[in-house]
Amino acid sequence: MFVPSVTNPIGDFVRNLVPQVTAYLPVAFQSETLDSVVAFLINAVICIIAVCAVNIGSAPILIYMERKVCAHVQCRLGPMRLGWHGTIQTIADVLKMLFKEVYAPSGADKLMFYTAPMIVLIAPFMVCALIPFSKDLVVADVSMGIPLIIAVNGFGVLGILLGGWSSNNKYSLLGALRSGAQIISYEISFAMILLFVVMISGSTNLMDITMSQQGTVFDWWIFKIPVLGFIAFILFFISSTAEMNRAPFDIAEAEQELTGGYHTEYNGTPFAMFYLAEYIALVTNSALATTCFLGGFHAPCIGIAAVDNVLNMVPGLVWFFGKVFFMIWCYMMVRWTFVRPRVDQLMDFEWKFLLPVNLVLLVTGAGWIALLG
Repeated sequence: MFVPSVTNPIGDFVRNLVPQVTAYLPVAFQSETLDSVVAFLINAVICIIAVCAVNIGSAPILIYMERKVCAHVQCRLGPMRLGWHGTIQTIADVLKMLFKEVYAPSGADKLMFYTAPMIVLIAPFMVCALIPFSKDLVVADVSMGIPLIIAVNGFGVLGILLGGWSSNNKYSLLGALRSGAQIISYEISFAMILLFVVMISGSTNLMDITMSQQGTVFDWWIFKIPVLGFIAFILFFISSTAEMNRAPFDIAEAEQELTGGYHTEYNGTPFAMFYLAEYIALVTNSALATTCFLGGFHAPCIGIAAVDNVLNMVPGLVWFFGKVFFMIWCYMMVRWTFVRPRVDQLMDFEWKFLLPVNLVLLVTGAGWIALLG
């Protein structure tokens, strides 16, 4: 019999409902296998809608949030005219972008030119499907979650390389090459930090990693291993910022040098897809940091029963998104606080500092586990 691998309350409800509906079909069409397949397909559609709702729905919110954070860091007001405090400004910008004319420059490889933005969107969507938002809300609870995330994240750079190469523009090509070098380099540190989390938690499954942090805030991996956990969190923050091409590590699209970099020639909907991919990656990396270091969907209990009981009354989904938006705020503050380094300084920082520190962190973490369990 066909058995779906993912279970949750919504999925269980669908699996119980489908046999009741198919009971009205002719006897020749009734079978347990058919019920399982239909239930699985319905659950798959629900999961796709949920992932799209989380990612695409959060993008306008994050664009508005970024503008306001940027404005307040620079002692400005940001959007104020459309809606209350400019809340409708993002909707107006999205509509404008969707209705703009879409065209490719002469000499461009149009197939690759229009395929590249879709490739860039694949990685963050797939990572989002692996994140446990609460104890019962996870799309794909796979046993090899961390290795799959490492593999999928490396796939996103292909879209950037194709977009820059197919644009027939020297600035786009240079931005794509810079991005390829940067993302591939920082992907090494990103993967090593995730492997550190796997090593200390004893599992590659994201749900198991989350459950290993159950208890108080001192059971979160950022605090559970003194000093090492905090260092790993900071290294994750730096490498994920570079891996997302966000400032101050946005060398691939530096306006002063490359007039926009790999997406210089993009406009309208294809440009919106690149823009959307950046914000979806911001959500997924924040969710990954929350899952690996900040206790996931667990409440920030402090060990006092009266307080912990109140905190545990709040649904885990609320705690999870609270931590995710805190991480997003941190990424935005870094973007609008630090200056952009030169491309040679950026690469030196990875190969001469981050990589050696990550190697030392792995060895130290292994020694900690061997000595103290």
